[in-house]
Amino acid sequence: MKYNYLNIYNNLIKLTRNKKLYLNLGKDDTFSERLIFFFFHLALFLKHFKSSIPLKYLQELFDFIIKQIELSIREVGYGDVSVNKKMKDFINLFYSIVEKIEKLDLVNNENLLNVLKKYLNSDKNLDFYADYFNKYRLFLTKNTLNNFTKDIINLNF
Repeated sequence: MKYNYLNIYNNLIKLTRNKKLYLNLGKDDTFSERLIFFFFHLALFLKHFKSSIPLKYLQELFDFIIKQIELSIREVGYGDVSVNKKMKDFINLFYSIVEKIEKLDLVNNENLLNVLKKYLNSDKNLDFYADYFNKYRLFLTKNTLNNFTKDIINLNF
């Protein structure tokens, strides 16, 4: 089965464009903030679907997403030297988030709140984010991987 990585990527990007995420944080909707939310969505997505996607396709998805992030960094206006440094920082951040999400008992909101506090660098409205990501997790369980590989889906939850 060939997955449409662009649609998966676009669906995850659509989630990160949710204005409520930034209003409740009290921060601007910047590239870095958006990328942190993207990494959380992607980490939860991978945790949920990792058993449904063969390893080869998971690697292809990861490579595709990293390439898209690199292209986005270049579009923001960073030079070649800066892009390499930023990519290293962002990939390390992503791996850190994935590691925390993998170890996380998602039923225990206290653990999720601590992880969110660390990466969002804020104590503001953390309950909103815990609730949001729990709803997102439930949304993932109610949808199949095929839904994400099709055109942009309605991501209201």
